[in-house]
Amino acid sequence: MFRKLLILISIMVALAAVAILQQWQDFRRFEQQPLFDAGVGVLWVRPGDTLPGVAARMAALGAQSSPWHWRLLGRLRQPVIRAGEYRLAPGLTPSDLLQVLGQGQVIGHSFTIVEGWTLARLRAELSADSRLQAATAELEDGALMQRLGCSDCFAEGWFLPETYRFERGDRDLDLLARAHRAMRQELEQAWHVRDPQLPLDEIEELLVLASLVEAETTVDAELAQVAGVFMRRLQIGMRLQTDPTVVYGLDDNFDGRIRRVHLRTDHPWNTYTRHGLPPTPIALPGAAALRATANPAAGDALYFVARGDGTHHFSATLAEHNRAVARYILGRE
Repeated sequence: MFRKLLILISIMVALAAVAILQQWQDFRRFEQQPLFDAGVGVLWVRPGDTLPGVAARMAALGAQSSPWHWRLLGRLRQPVIRAGEYRLAPGLTPSDLLQVLGQGQVIGHSFTIVEGWTLARLRAELSADSRLQAATAELEDGALMQRLGCSDCFAEGWFLPETYRFERGDRDLDLLARAHRAMRQELEQAWHVRDPQLPLDEIEELLVLASLVEAETTVDAELAQVAGVFMRRLQIGMRLQTDPTVVYGLDDNFDGRIRRVHLRTDHPWNTYTRHGLPPTPIALPGAAALRATANPAAGDALYFVARGDGTHHFSATLAEHNRAVARYILGRE
């Protein structure tokens, strides 16, 4: 009887060993087999997520496995799980996934601040980007600059147009802080190498003038020429008379067409009614505009008019300028 019991126990142990071995082999196959036959998009891991939570989300995406596979994998690997957005590439195995999660190989995104945007346009674009956490939505412009450590700065103009990389869930405030630091650096570099004849006393004036230059042309090759016109006008006490400053001070009812009444309507930014620079920038100047404004092109041009193809005709005299206006604006040769 005892011998039969030993034989039975031996058989049960052997069967258990075989079952455990089969389960282990099954686990090893799970660990090394691709989770999906093809890429299925992205996995969003929230702060505080655990491996079982990630596993449940993987199952919802169609990964073939059972909960015990993930539990055993977690016990054996003790993974570190970093929050973020991850791309689920074809061929990704559970082992690969843990490595990706542990190393924080999240998907990178980009946001481009465009030269010539106003701060209002920048804030609207940031607000519309669902990939960023809206941390500045309730902040007025002045409060925003205070949060950025520049409480004495005017808000307009202080963010460098550039493409900035970020991760989903990053705060818009952090992106703005990077753009603000970048603008400070570019502005300081441009001010350091500026033309000594530049009729500007303060570094902030360079930012203001560069915003006017940026607003007047989209052609990089013309930036220094436009800056030269403005510099010479400032030197002889001539009004800058640049249309974008007029538009900047108008209300939201402006329909896109500048009329004579707009040119005559006085406001702090109207360079047709006031001498010198406006009190603040009117747009976000790029690095090229800053450099061109710091070192304007030499010459004698005091006027320019749009040709209609994106470029401008520059003139040294009012008579020449009037002929150019007749040709390019009024259509008379």
